[in-house]
Amino acid sequence: MADKKGTVGFGVDRQEYKMRLFVTGASLNSARAIANLKVILETYLKGKYKLDIIDVHQEPHKAALEQIIALPLLIKSAPGVERRLIGDMSNKEKVLSGLGINV
Repeated sequence: MADKKGTVGFGVDRQEYKMRLFVTGASLNSARAIANLKVILETYLKGKYKLDIIDVHQEPHKAALEQIIALPLLIKSAPGVERRLIGDMSNKEKVLSGLGINV
């Protein structure tokens, strides 16, 4: 059974989602987080998001600025309030909820 596309809460469905995913190189958890997140974003926000993937080994200054304490870490900076999600993004319902997407 195919997933239905979700609706974005609070009338923000036309706004672009801006996110940064902080990872640690090519680790297994980082690879899973990237793959899982891309599937979710392409399914529910296709054409409505900007995702920057930041390797903390290559850009440690960005991790320091954000005070990263655990990885992988997704920071959604827009629309709405900033939200942070930690983990490999395998729990689709938690990721969608964290992004403010109602399914």
